[in-house]
Amino acid sequence: MAAMQPSDAATPVVSAFYDCFPFPGDPLQDGPPPGYNWRWCHRSVMAAVHGVLLQGMDAPRILDAGCGTGVSTDYLCHLNPDAEVLAVDISEGALDVAKERLKRSGAETCVRGLRQEQRSLLDLAGEGPFDYINSVGVLHHLDQPMAGLEALAGLLAPCGLLHLFLYADAGRWEIHRTQQALNLLGVGTGLEGLRLGRQLFETLPAENRLRRQHEQRWAVDCAADANFADMYLHPQETSFNLGRLFSFIEHGGLHFAGFSNPEVWNPSRLLHGELLARAKALPPQQQWALIEQLDPEISHFEFFLSAAPIQPQVWGDAALQAATAVRQPCLWGEPDPILGLNMEPLQLTSEAKKLLRALPDQPETPLGELAEPDLIRDLVDRQLILLRA
Repeated sequence: MAAMQPSDAATPVVSAFYDCFPFPGDPLQDGPPPGYNWRWCHRSVMAAVHGVLLQGMDAPRILDAGCGTGVSTDYLCHLNPDAEVLAVDISEGALDVAKERLKRSGAETCVRGLRQEQRSLLDLAGEGPFDYINSVGVLHHLDQPMAGLEALAGLLAPCGLLHLFLYADAGRWEIHRTQQALNLLGVGTGLEGLRLGRQLFETLPAENRLRRQHEQRWAVDCAADANFADMYLHPQETSFNLGRLFSFIEHGGLHFAGFSNPEVWNPSRLLHGELLARAKALPPQQQWALIEQLDPEISHFEFFLSAAPIQPQVWGDAALQAATAVRQPCLWGEPDPILGLNMEPLQLTSEAKKLLRALPDQPETPLGELAEPDLIRDLVDRQLILLRA
């Protein structure tokens, strides 16, 4: 009988690559993963996209599609304690590391159910629907990324969200040229390629742009051999610009629901005065196109997609004061000191600290009884509290 053909033409070579270089190369450790990442917390994501915590989302079904060595799965389990989680990857070597990581962290005891399986995201028919699908750094390594997007769209629950991370052209200019140079040198995608790739950056003149960019921006990220190989030796890779990205989303039949790194796409990060005013007068997609042109170091797009268009809830002062809320679960530390969603130190007023301390003990108390509207809105805008209608 003929052997079954893989669903994606790149699967065998990519699987073999990750067997050699299990990615990401984060070290294993005992206990929960360090810090928090709100993008892997279903409640935080739903509140960010919808502007409110929706009813009936307390026990989500979550898919980690292309889990690699389990870093994302570890967070998904620890940040979603009532969830049912399925984590899949095509690489047996990467999945072996993932299983050991989650065993040592105690992830399986955190959730309602956990499965870790060597499967392609293209071959998960019958496993859905999922309330949240995480697929970070995966679709751009498929031979046909659109087939991957369509497969994930078919697994998404009607009110579910899909989180994607895809490479961006501009910020990978130097990476692409290094990849092409190593390919021309015929170094391969294995251990010999790793040795020669590292040697290349030691050999190039100190003032060479490729060497400078690697040393100044990527050297720390590439300290682990698996991370260096994933960046410079990968046998199958695609990247996007903003225009092609939105065409990709449209052809996949899904709807853009917001960036998961919105601070990057805020024009006030780059402009001020009259130029900022002009930028803010543009429609959102034109604002993002402007930022793409002004910041050539954007190396990836990370964003949420939905099956149907989403109109985030807008809160007037009266509704805001009548609402209840929970403290953002992805904050690290007590209100003094405390780290924010991107692990940045937060400076909070005494009133803000008081409200954050009060919420766990008074979850049903209307916010208007706990704080002034301006303070409530500030904490909502900073995603430090999550609203409930």
